[in-house]
Amino acid sequence: MGALPAILGLVVLCVFFSVLRPNFLTAGNFANLFTQGAAVVLIAMGLVFVLLVGEIDLSAGFASGVCAAVLANLLTLQGYPWYVATLAALATGAAIGLVLGFLVAKVGIPSFVVTLAAFLAFQGIMLMLIKGGTNVSVQAAPIVAIENRNLPPLVGWLLAAAAVGGYTATQLLRYRNRRARDLATDPMSMVLLRIGSLAAVVGVAVYVLNMERSLNSLISSNRGMPVVVPLVGVLLVALSFVLSRTAYGRHIYAVGGNREAAHRAGISVDRIRISVFVVCSSMAAVGGIVAASRFSSVDARTGGSDVLLYAVGAAVIGGTSLFGGKGRVVDAVLGGAVVAVIDNGMGLMDASSGVKYLFTGLVLLLAAGVDALSRRRALATGNR
Repeated sequence: MGALPAILGLVVLCVFFSVLRPNFLTAGNFANLFTQGAAVVLIAMGLVFVLLVGEIDLSAGFASGVCAAVLANLLTLQGYPWYVATLAALATGAAIGLVLGFLVAKVGIPSFVVTLAAFLAFQGIMLMLIKGGTNVSVQAAPIVAIENRNLPPLVGWLLAAAAVGGYTATQLLRYRNRRARDLATDPMSMVLLRIGSLAAVVGVAVYVLNMERSLNSLISSNRGMPVVVPLVGVLLVALSFVLSRTAYGRHIYAVGGNREAAHRAGISVDRIRISVFVVCSSMAAVGGIVAASRFSSVDARTGGSDVLLYAVGAAVIGGTSLFGGKGRVVDAVLGGAVVAVIDNGMGLMDASSGVKYLFTGLVLLLAAGVDALSRRRALATGNR
């Protein structure tokens, strides 16, 4: 079934909220969906790697908070340049993943236990880094721009053309290569339909984002694609390429599908398991930087438990299996869109936090149920 349930669910939710709250479909709210959901989507993209090998990382949310605290500490409290602080935050994320992966793969502690312990420990580390939980501002212009600045409209259209052009070239090249090798391939009509659908979605999105969102454009203009959108897009393409077009990506799927068979095939299972935690925590660091950009500050709530729940929910709702071996990075984006729409739509309806959590939990439960049923059906028919 793949990502189809997430796409259908996203369409249904958008129709539901637009009927109940007409301001849901405004250009300003459309841009808000991107900026509100960006950090969760980035963390979820890293979680996909861990879920693919059948593990879990419960500390990803607060790992992003620790990395954001490192960024704020170096920027504001110690006066380092923004690029030094950013590299330090990313390095912190990679180091966290290395330690977690080592404890899971080499020491043999279950990932649930290791990351639950880290979930608790990272909250203490954050309090120490930001001096007891005070709010530390982040004022570096390049960091703040990620979530609070827009690209010129022309740049948005150029990026959209590049994205559609690259996707078109990839699809046509894949079609030609498979036909040349007499391998099964989709009909050309299906390939063109996918290309046309992407072009339509991207075109509409850029058109809406380029609309004026300021209440008084004479005083200040607010139009164009948020800077965070191409950042997410570049990481989506890069990580998708790693999973689908490299030996490393194939090894990840092999380990998640059958760890013993992967080991017998000569794959270094422990190395793969450690590496996916490094990828996950590094992406958590990127998510933490984006969160710091959005609020222009870091405090003890940055990367809190809601972030983790939403990130795991985004990956699973998008179609990544909790049992390993099945999933794509784009699943995190689709699931993140569903979570962002629920959070945003409920906010516009002035729903209480209890209703919001209940609704999101039901959607996650439904997605997990679909995953379990599809896995049972695959086992029954002998297709893993």
